[in-house]
Amino acid sequence: MAKTIFAALDVGTTKTCGIIASTGDAGAFQVLGVGVSATRGLKKGVVINLDEAKSAIREAVKKAEHASGIKMESAYVGVTGKHISSLNTRSAVAVGRGDRLVKGGDLKRVMESAREIEIPSDRRLLHVITRQYILDGHEGVRDPVGMSGFRLDADAHVVTASTAAVQNLVKCVRGVGVEIEGLVLESLAAGEAVLRPDEMEAGVILADIGGGTTDIAIWKGGSVWFTAVLPVGGYQVSRDIAVGMGIPYEMAEQVKVKYANLIPGTDGKTKTEPAVVGMDNGQEILLQDLNDIVRARIDELLRMVAMELPRSELTALAPAGLVLTGGSSNLPGIEALAQDIFRLPVRVGAPQDVVRPGRHPLRPRLCHQRGPAQMGGQEVRWGGTAPRAPGGTGQNLPPLPLPRQAGRGTLG
Repeated sequence: MAKTIFAALDVGTTKTCGIIASTGDAGAFQVLGVGVSATRGLKKGVVINLDEAKSAIREAVKKAEHASGIKMESAYVGVTGKHISSLNTRSAVAVGRGDRLVKGGDLKRVMESAREIEIPSDRRLLHVITRQYILDGHEGVRDPVGMSGFRLDADAHVVTASTAAVQNLVKCVRGVGVEIEGLVLESLAAGEAVLRPDEMEAGVILADIGGGTTDIAIWKGGSVWFTAVLPVGGYQVSRDIAVGMGIPYEMAEQVKVKYANLIPGTDGKTKTEPAVVGMDNGQEILLQDLNDIVRARIDELLRMVAMELPRSELTALAPAGLVLTGGSSNLPGIEALAQDIFRLPVRVGAPQDVVRPGRHPLRPRLCHQRGPAQMGGQEVRWGGTAPRAPGGTGQNLPPLPLPRQAGRGTLG
């Protein structure tokens, strides 16, 4: 059975991740190699130093290549940052043939119409995602090809990005010898990795808490309905710890990961948990002080997510609840805290159907890597930039050369 090889890069604010993976005919997703490096040169998802960013990308790529034994010549690249914006649009075309049967060309024309929105010269289209088709006023049509009608409408979710921000990211990736197969919004990538089809159909909110940004998306009726990016994430939590406890940022990050707990009553007051933790520099910190700082910042972050959502009744909009992912979703007690704020079911999402020979499943903080690569598989199945079924992503990218190995290559 032939295996299709994909590669993906997540260039985040605090870490850069690379992955090389394969999918077979049965759809099994197998991780062949992962590389992670500390990011330098980015702030809140945007490149601010080309050389430092390239160095982090180069290190992650080399680690992924070494782990997999495959050279990464091209990859799908995740995009995030406050410069991301989105809107929902509706476009329409007439079904002009005498038989009035909708054909593939009609889908292409209506989506081309959706792409013809006016955007400022300093912005570019990132995705045009079909949400549903409407045939002669009848909504909720998933695939109108072969159906009869006079007028075909399409609801689409359009995502745009800063041209300069995207160009700088592209320049960094290509600067280390990796060509770009496509750009993928981080929240879409995370959703592909951790959400279940039934959740996407019923309505679900995704909050991906990264290092410098929190990516938000809502799925409804099987396709994306809303996306947004907040310029806050785990970095701000660690920074507050560093300032509040008078320790270096790197040490604050280690303390957060190892000791922080959002569950009430876990402040070192039990026999099994120390009230004071000694640091490598001889300094001691109180767990109660640490947890108070982390709770306050995570509570604030989750409330900012709630404020960013559309002004709708959340229980009707997202009956499947809220799914948290990203590094900070690993904090114990974050589900209960989110439930108190959103009054919705909450779970922490992580990829469940990923094969890593001899290793544990991917954790939430690494779900970005799987998402772009999986969406890369959909790009191939959907036939490049041809019209997609609802939920598919359309790229406004020029065709790129196919790689010889990682990217859209195959192994026999």
